[in-house]
Amino acid sequence: MKGAHFLLALSLMALASSFACASDPSPLQDFCVAFNDTKDGVFVNGKFCKDPKLAKAEDFFYSGLNIPRNTSNPVGSTVTPVNVAQIPGLNTLGISLARIDYAPNGGLNPPHTHPRATEILAVVEGTLYVGFVTSNPENRLITKVLYPGDVFVFPVGLIHFQFNVGKTNAVAFAALSSQNPGVITIANAVFGSKSPINPDVLVKAFQLDKNVVKKLQSKFWWPNN
Repeated sequence: MKGAHFLLALSLMALASSFACASDPSPLQDFCVAFNDTKDGVFVNGKFCKDPKLAKAEDFFYSGLNIPRNTSNPVGSTVTPVNVAQIPGLNTLGISLARIDYAPNGGLNPPHTHPRATEILAVVEGTLYVGFVTSNPENRLITKVLYPGDVFVFPVGLIHFQFNVGKTNAVAFAALSSQNPGVITIANAVFGSKSPINPDVLVKAFQLDKNVVKKLQSKFWWPNN
């Protein structure tokens, strides 16, 4: 009987260990510069790594985040990401950055989510109304008006937004807890998916007239990043 208990405990420990190993591991080297050459690279965390001896300063560098972006688009905002796609040296380091520019009088970073990252946002210019919605079943809206110097956190995976309520341009910088946080803009994903979601699904889900759904699906949903 004691032997059976021991085997059960051992099995549970093995199962727990397998779950633990399924999470993202901490880096086991100083860095893993993302590399496109599959011949000489080693595949780690979604990217191939170049030989560390070949790493150079440019692999860890990005320039131009001080430049204001054009916000003349339907949503009135532009996101400038600085993740592993822009800085290969970010690979496996679990961090990235973004600049967000907002047009005056209603520039919007539309409701979206980052499936792989928590975001911390710092406002440097303008006035932003920001918020996120908690998960089911509460779906509680948590909001705040931010001014220059204010900081706000959007927990990983939750739908969030920023809206310029001021009469001047607004600028914010965001840090994210992944080198590749991903972004899902809700309206774009639901009504602008390729290929389109069956309208009957959206009619039922959103309790809308089918003609309204088809009109929404026919629109061009602007990608602001």
